[in-house]
Amino acid sequence: MNHVDHLVIGAGFAGVCAAIKLSEDGEDNFLVIEKDSGVGGTWRANDYPGAACDVPSHLYSFSFAPNPDWSMAFSQQPEIQAYIERVAAEADILDRFRFGVAAQHAHWDEEALHWVVDLSDGTTVTATTLISGSGGLSEPKLPDIDGIDTFAGEVFHSARWNHDVDLGGKRVAVIGTGASAIQIIPELQKVAGHVDVYQRTAPWVIPRNDRRYTGLEKFVFRHVPLLQRLSRTAIYWGRELYVPAFTRNPKLAWPALQLAKANIARGIKDPALRAKVTPDFAIGCKRILISNTYYPALGSANVEVVTDPIAKVTGDAVVTADGVERPIDVLVVATGFHTTEQPIAEHIVGRGGATLADTWRTSGQCAYKGTTVAGFPNLFQIVGPNTGLGHSSMVFMIESQVAYVRDAIRTMRRRGYAAIEPHRDVQVAWNEDLQEKMGPTVWNTGGCASWYLDEHGRNTTLWPGATFTFRRLLSRFDPENYAVVPAHEKEEAIA
Repeated sequence: MNHVDHLVIGAGFAGVCAAIKLSEDGEDNFLVIEKDSGVGGTWRANDYPGAACDVPSHLYSFSFAPNPDWSMAFSQQPEIQAYIERVAAEADILDRFRFGVAAQHAHWDEEALHWVVDLSDGTTVTATTLISGSGGLSEPKLPDIDGIDTFAGEVFHSARWNHDVDLGGKRVAVIGTGASAIQIIPELQKVAGHVDVYQRTAPWVIPRNDRRYTGLEKFVFRHVPLLQRLSRTAIYWGRELYVPAFTRNPKLAWPALQLAKANIARGIKDPALRAKVTPDFAIGCKRILISNTYYPALGSANVEVVTDPIAKVTGDAVVTADGVERPIDVLVVATGFHTTEQPIAEHIVGRGGATLADTWRTSGQCAYKGTTVAGFPNLFQIVGPNTGLGHSSMVFMIESQVAYVRDAIRTMRRRGYAAIEPHRDVQVAWNEDLQEKMGPTVWNTGGCASWYLDEHGRNTTLWPGATFTFRRLLSRFDPENYAVVPAHEKEEAIA
């Protein structure tokens, strides 16, 4: 049985960041496992037509690895994927990655004070710390529709795109109108014979202020790094100006609302279709999307927006509740991911034999500082509960959490701790305060049902404040809020 000091699950932005920073700290005895065939995480899996980021490129990247060569203000998937691959390769850490391997079962060994992790390749690894970077957008969520498994044509989720399927001239149905769907639909409209868009709830969509960087700009960014840092800083603070509208007074989002309404009016000429795609909830309650091509695509002659609920799927058609049957050749499911019930939680067993999923079923998904969980010693989550954002770059949050984990590991080394976990009352107090702050946010008051909310109506996904506040709160590890086991107790237990 192999032992490592640190086992990292996932090789997306979170896993790559953790690996680079562990290596910088001299924590070289680590292993990163990834179920896919390479680094990239979300950006490797989501390679559907039109996939792109809705956060500006210079902010949606590591602060320690600036890229002067971004081609666009908002990068597309292949460029982001190439960036992650390059950063990982240049950091010289890939020899400690194992691809095509998933964590099937991980349990805390109370006597040995380490994690025992069974891997999908049949091997078992023990680790002093378990760092989960599996993310909230890693496991596709499939709709529960009667008969969907009987459909005879091609069916696939947006995050499992089948590039072998020729969509030219085909009749295609798209279920969903979220962030992925609004990028996919304009691309399908160009090639498909007909596209049916099944909309349960219309999203607010504002213009995508994208542009191509000039050769001169790239030259300046490369040779005057300070200017690139200033550009990133300006983008960052511009994004933070959105926070009060999300968290304190939704009326402050009035300018964004006018942009969204104008986007509809500009993209769609038919008044009936305009009404159909205009949301009835406050802007920001669900994720605000960006696109210049979505509404024109919906207004095209070969696209129909269907708002009647789907009753069933047959071998060759989708049937809505009004009895209308629409024949199709291909079914594209763009219904998002398991975000409020992270799949990795089913595989992690803490002290006492309960899985993380079991613990969260009763309390709701929660952690201390979005990173550590009572009852699960030496477990760190990157992009854990209530660390998501509705306005800015998750890479900023990832770096903040990794900094906290690094300081925790340094503290364990310096003070001789074999195990740490947050006091339960501290974790409860953190989450009660967090949910109190969540109360007036547009996500809770805006009149919508979104994937931000769990089955109990609690927002366990987003951070209800400024990102710089989150970074400050995680700027140092706080051992006073943790139960610790000194290393000598571990040695005595083993003896």
